[in-house]
Amino acid sequence: MIAVGAICSATIFRVGEIPPLPAKVLPSERCQLVDGMAVSAAFAFSRLGGSAQVWSRIGDDWLGRMARQSLIDEGFDVAGVHVVPGAATSQVAIIVDRRGDRLVVPFHDPDADPSPVWLPLAELENASFLHCETRWAEGAAAALEAARARGIPCMVDGEVAPVETLRRLIPLADYAVFSDAGLLIHAGGNDVEQALLKVGAAHRGHVGASCGAGGYAWYEKGRIRRVGAPRVAVVDTLAAGDIFHGAFALALVEGKSIEDAARFACAAASLKCTRFGGRLGCPSRAEVETFLASAADAGTAV
Repeated sequence: MIAVGAICSATIFRVGEIPPLPAKVLPSERCQLVDGMAVSAAFAFSRLGGSAQVWSRIGDDWLGRMARQSLIDEGFDVAGVHVVPGAATSQVAIIVDRRGDRLVVPFHDPDADPSPVWLPLAELENASFLHCETRWAEGAAAALEAARARGIPCMVDGEVAPVETLRRLIPLADYAVFSDAGLLIHAGGNDVEQALLKVGAAHRGHVGASCGAGGYAWYEKGRIRRVGAPRVAVVDTLAAGDIFHGAFALALVEGKSIEDAARFACAAASLKCTRFGGRLGCPSRAEVETFLASAADAGTAV
């Protein structure tokens, strides 16, 4: 899989409570990593049994050099990571409370050159799947159009983003996989099922929404179908949606049905939520399969 999106240097703090302002609170844990929605999806795709490359941008600053080396140290293929002259590398600070909820404060350099002309689009010939998120719309659009021209299945992560970005990218996707909040921004209204019916009826491919503890819902032949999310003790929800996307993409590449792919992805995302550290909490393939087997033996809907 090729994943297109933003790369950022992330610091995650775990606290008991996020207090009202003004306040100071001491964390019980800290995690430093290179992050981003595309990075997390690619990480999950690889950890669960596939191989993935990230196409993204970093600045020509010390933070960018550190981010690139960190990805190399983790075993990422960084051939598609481009240095943008004069740009600052993206950063994000994240605070996670004892319930797993979080406060995310990202910074993306607004003056960074967004041009996608450097993208190695010819390498799509060797890909089985393309996954794009919305933080770098120009790159996502260029990659999606090139993938469609080559007949390569592609997915857009319809996370919270400006409505004009969603309306630009979603029509280019074979699989439009939203968060529930992103879907409501794209469709308008405040009801997920009604939004799925509206968007699904007008879209040429698959339309679905990950709904956290509500599992995954999708449009199919004029009706809404669902797979539930298993109940787990939530520690950290950060990157759960990205883990879902990576797992869902891998299952589709492996030939699973939408229902089975959604079940697999919900299990992977739920297990991730039991672990602190964002994407680093992604389970292994064996852990997901054991979890699904245990649920089946217990007669639990997963």
